Amino acid sequence: MSTKSARDAAVPVLDPDAARAPVAPKRPFVTTVHGVQRIDDYHWMRERDAPEVAAYLAAENAYAAAVMKPTEPLQQALYDEILGHIKQTDLSVPYRFGDYFYYSATEEGKQYPVYARKHGSPEAPEEITLDLNALAQGKPFLGLGAYAIGDDGNLLAYSLDETGYRQYTLRVKDLGTGFDLPFAVERVGTVAWGGDRTLFYVTEDPVSKRHDRLFRHVLGSGVHELVYHEPDERFSLYVDRTRDRCFVLLVAASKSTTETRYVASERNHEPLEVFAPRREGHRYAVEHHGDRFFIVTNSDAEDFRIVAAPEEAPGEANWSDLVAERTGVHIDELDLFETFAVVRVRSGGFANLELLDLATHALRPVALPEMVHALGAAPNLEFGAGSYRFVYQSPVTPRSVFDLDPATADCVLLKETVVPGFERSAYATELQLATARDGTRIPISIVYRKGSGSDGAAPLLLYGYGSYGISIDPDFSPARLALIDRGVTFAIAHVRGGGELGEGWRTSGHLMHKLNTFNDFIACAEFLLAGGYASPEKLAIVGGSAGGLLTAAAANMRPDLFKAVVAQVPFVDVISSMLDASLPLTTIEYLEWGNPAERAAYDYMSLYSPYDNLRAQAYPAMLVKTSLNDSQVMYWEAAKYVAKLRTLKTDCNPLLLEVNLGAGHGGASGRYDALREIAFTYAFVLAELGATRRIT
Repeated sequence: MSTKSARDAAVPVLDPDAARAPVAPKRPFVTTVHGVQRIDDYHWMRERDAPEVAAYLAAENAYAAAVMKPTEPLQQALYDEILGHIKQTDLSVPYRFGDYFYYSATEEGKQYPVYARKHGSPEAPEEITLDLNALAQGKPFLGLGAYAIGDDGNLLAYSLDETGYRQYTLRVKDLGTGFDLPFAVERVGTVAWGGDRTLFYVTEDPVSKRHDRLFRHVLGSGVHELVYHEPDERFSLYVDRTRDRCFVLLVAASKSTTETRYVASERNHEPLEVFAPRREGHRYAVEHHGDRFFIVTNSDAEDFRIVAAPEEAPGEANWSDLVAERTGVHIDELDLFETFAVVRVRSGGFANLELLDLATHALRPVALPEMVHALGAAPNLEFGAGSYRFVYQSPVTPRSVFDLDPATADCVLLKETVVPGFERSAYATELQLATARDGTRIPISIVYRKGSGSDGAAPLLLYGYGSYGISIDPDFSPARLALIDRGVTFAIAHVRGGGELGEGWRTSGHLMHKLNTFNDFIACAEFLLAGGYASPEKLAIVGGSAGGLLTAAAANMRPDLFKAVVAQVPFVDVISSMLDASLPLTTIEYLEWGNPAERAAYDYMSLYSPYDNLRAQAYPAMLVKTSLNDSQVMYWEAAKYVAKLRTLKTDCNPLLLEVNLGAGHGGASGRYDALREIAFTYAFVLAELGATRRIT
């Protein structure tokens, strides 16, 4: 049984003996792969509708609640504190599209935003386009997918998910009458208006959830025409439209290759033409301006270059260089407007902006105030806009909306999110570099309250992801202040497999190089310990989805480094899931993880798959979180992992499984419900690190 020992008496103690931990029965499920016999004692947990599965998940939730009961006052304090940092009634910055200014509004006490607009001016009377609070009544979950306004401003195509399974139903609302048109389409992904009353939309396969079909529907016709079916299971479809509204684009994308089809909006009834035929490894994105197409391509340019082609002959043979590939600069996206263009790039590990002169093709960098920062696009729907809108933030700068003046490169602040109780001068950020075992330097973004950063005694929470080329940029989090104000340093390990340092950074952390991701993360932890940022008794790690794989793998490989581990919706049963092509996402993810039907890939996955590498040893305290309706990482991965680990671990540390029975991959959809989940997680971390008292 746990004791308080040297901890502060005010720190709640998580006692794993507060209740009897669930014991899952073992029912061996035997398969043979490449001559290797695989025995899975908990395969039965995949039977979602079986009463015994529901009973087991309920028992795990009850056990987690019992162990966490001493933290309930802390959870409430954290929730109240986090809520106190949020301006609950607020408006987004309006953006223009056509004759209207669009925005969203939150109201104190309501879980969801209301979407609205004003005609002609931000001071005009308000028109509600979509009230998610009304639509969510009586539902445990509500997620908004598509939100696409028709060209004339009279119609809204929108889609909703009511379970968390990412299964969206498409509807069209007549904004004049306020009523939906009499049709609904299930399992819809992206949508795009075709210039009149023609709507293009993509649907998913009901089993694999791969978006594989494009339909065209003229409102009122009753006909939903199948335009294209993508047969290759590695590819998924999304439909879009160029900013000048001249072309509808259909993109087929795998993890390594893209292919675009296009049709002119004014001829949207015609067949779509292939822009540049797919070839393995070639990724490109298309935009349109005047009489030319602009293309961002990785052809002969690992980190991409920009080319142009005449509208009447856009094939690769006619591509001409505009912006060459540059060492250390990865081109993420090109935003074209009538009189200017903006290039979003990654350089030095962070997102940055450059202005592209459409006549000379010269580039001009945009100055940003902090080295450690996060940057993203805001809605920029008007081709004739005179400025570019973007969102900027950092660990010590709240979310801020700017307009970039293309003539002067000046950034005009439109709104900085109000964060009650936050004083910027009390906090500091750093960028450090850890050295991986192969000598590679791994960036770490760090934020802490001044006076509590690097004395060797401060608790620290290390976050990581490292997959799919996704960059984890250091943003601002009002909720995170509840940790930092208790002396917890927060750090992000920008490990390989992510996209922070370009395409090579991604490819050196996937497929047969995936071990680099885990070794990098461990190297970052060791660097922080050696640098006096924390000690093993004060170091916790957290990650979700592929980041949950990361934290679970790190716990297997170096359990001695960590006091606590949080694995959220973790991808921990890598081999079993990747062997099952009937599961959502499996086939399209072969290019990220490999296909274990191939012996080399199977053997390599066997080196790191957390479920397969659990063994008899002492583990840190662990909180594993999952959701019953998750379609990306199935709930049973976390459930099986915890059940197996309980039979192997030699320590007396808490091992908790918390299952959200009414949500999907992202957890609760309502903002207050989501804050409750954060407070629960933070209470676990703070209790284990012995850091529950606020710094005054």
